[in-house]
Amino acid sequence: MYEYELSQLRSDELIREAQHDRLVREAVQGRRAARREAAGREAESEVHTGRSRRHRFLRTA
Repeated sequence: MYEYELSQLRSDELIREAQHDRLVREAVQGRRAARREAAGREAESEVHTGRSRRHRFLRTA
């Protein structure tokens, strides 16, 4: 009977740990999604001229 109770305790502990890991993963995914959305909104507000910022080829002397 003692071994069965230990097994049940361990099982309950693993279930709680898995639930906690799921909550942490959901929180991380939510933060990533919020950052992507904010970056997308920020990129939309920038002025696009259609030209790249750097010259494609170096000037020759």
